[in-house]
Amino acid sequence: MTATTQESPRTYEVRTYGCQMNVHDSERLSGLLEDAGYVRAADGEAADVVVFNTCAVRENADNRLYGNLGHLRPRKLSDPGMQIAVGGCLAQKDQGEIVRRAPWVDVVFGTHNIGSLPVLLERARIASEAQVEIKESLETFPSTLPTRRESAYAAWVAISVGCNNTCTFCIVPALRGKERDRRPGDILAEVRTLVEQGVLEITLLGQNVNTYGVEFGDRLAFGKLLRACGTVDGLERVRFTSPHPAAFTDDVIAAMAETPNVVHQLHMPLQSGSDRVLKAMRRSYRAERYLGIIERVRAAMPDAAISTDIIVGFPGETEEDFQATLDVVRASRFANAFTFQYSIRPGTPAATMPDQVPKAVVQERYERLVALQEEIAWAENKKLVGQVVEVLIAEGEGRKDGATHRLSGRAPDNRLVHLASVEARPGDMVTAEVTYAAPHHLVADQVLAVRATRAGDAWQARQAQPAASGTAVSLGMPTVGRPPATSEPIGCA
Repeated sequence: MTATTQESPRTYEVRTYGCQMNVHDSERLSGLLEDAGYVRAADGEAADVVVFNTCAVRENADNRLYGNLGHLRPRKLSDPGMQIAVGGCLAQKDQGEIVRRAPWVDVVFGTHNIGSLPVLLERARIASEAQVEIKESLETFPSTLPTRRESAYAAWVAISVGCNNTCTFCIVPALRGKERDRRPGDILAEVRTLVEQGVLEITLLGQNVNTYGVEFGDRLAFGKLLRACGTVDGLERVRFTSPHPAAFTDDVIAAMAETPNVVHQLHMPLQSGSDRVLKAMRRSYRAERYLGIIERVRAAMPDAAISTDIIVGFPGETEEDFQATLDVVRASRFANAFTFQYSIRPGTPAATMPDQVPKAVVQERYERLVALQEEIAWAENKKLVGQVVEVLIAEGEGRKDGATHRLSGRAPDNRLVHLASVEARPGDMVTAEVTYAAPHHLVADQVLAVRATRAGDAWQARQAQPAASGTAVSLGMPTVGRPPATSEPIGCA
């Protein structure tokens, strides 16, 4: 059975919360639904099927979900044919509790069986009762499922799922399971397919990318994969997220420095600069090792832009511990930092630790950290004024572009750059001189050249297509066209 009738296909909407892995899964969910005959609802249109792809990382994740489900309840009561599905990490954690608290939900599915969604929707429709199906291990690697890609020039490519670490603040391993690695040949086949479709930039994605290869016994597999991506004709930029400092090796630094299309940008989660707190977090590295990695990266790539994740107010954190974090931030000179106030995540060891730090103390420390990082980022960005950068034009990066008549995109080091308005399409490359620096972006008003690309051609071709084609692409990846920014790091914060 499919969702399509002769008269009108059923429409769907997927609402995504959380990290890049959830974005990846949502692209697969959309592809699965379109493969089953559903059509994406137009903007502002009430969909026949609403799918929530949830996150369990933040403390208020369940309040957010149940609030949104509550908003849909009146519509569900007035239109019994409308269906609501809940998947993702919170579904994996809460399972049948979701239907108990929100009995108008039709389907609950977990992180390991996203491919079951169309069948579960059909079962719920026929049986007129909720279907709850949660698997404890991965059924199908998500990248083998159909996908609906959103744009044409940058893509996530998952190389692994799950995590073998046991960080005391993180619930991801419990919800996504142990690490599962894809074979290098499968990854490279997907990369080549994407490039043939016009993609210029890929981001290799995993909860811990630099332990890639653990399943097939090759501890140097990730560096080899980076070098292999360098052999793909037409692939201009390769990124990856996120590595773990404990497993980060010098062969990866060498691969980054020696492979021309691997950009000199690194996201390296710190979490804390205090060795005592890192031990309590069960992070198997210390500040000295972390700073050593940063030093070696910059020795090999002096222009490298390094970003990080930091948690403020972990249980037991003292002012001395916090000062140690500030010291590492000063030494590291991060281009950007995702900073978080610790909040209790039910189901994690840290949730029941003694000496939870008072909210007011956490807030005050957080404000000091943000102020320091903004000062550093601004100083680092000012060093780039007068330099020439090549910017991959993107959709949706510059929120004020309509008012300012600018274009926006990303430099190779992932810095956001706003440009003077020129004739260029998303996916095209613009070379420009940086004329102004702010803490979170650069302005490059001196445009030197515009390079039309295959990605720009692909973007233009999409504009001529109907908004809802109902077709799925079997080998694309999420949000090609600079994947959308998320408020969460990939899984270590």
